[in-house]
Amino acid sequence: MLIGLIFLAFGLAACIFWIWMLIHAITNEGLSGTEKIVWVLVIIFLHFLGALIYFFVGKSKGTG
Repeated sequence: MLIGLIFLAFGLAACIFWIWMLIHAITNEGLSGTEKIVWVLVIIFLHFLGALIYFFVGKSKGTG
């Protein structure tokens, strides 16, 4: 049961992180229009992995 709760907590955190990175990519003013589209597609199609890639690579161009 404890393992199930740990997986549930990790899944919930991953979902929140994914949504946060998706919103950040959409509102990132440091990216051009084409870059935004590419990052949003990467985040949508690669899910958590795409959000991690954006966090470490694409987010640095942003203002926040």
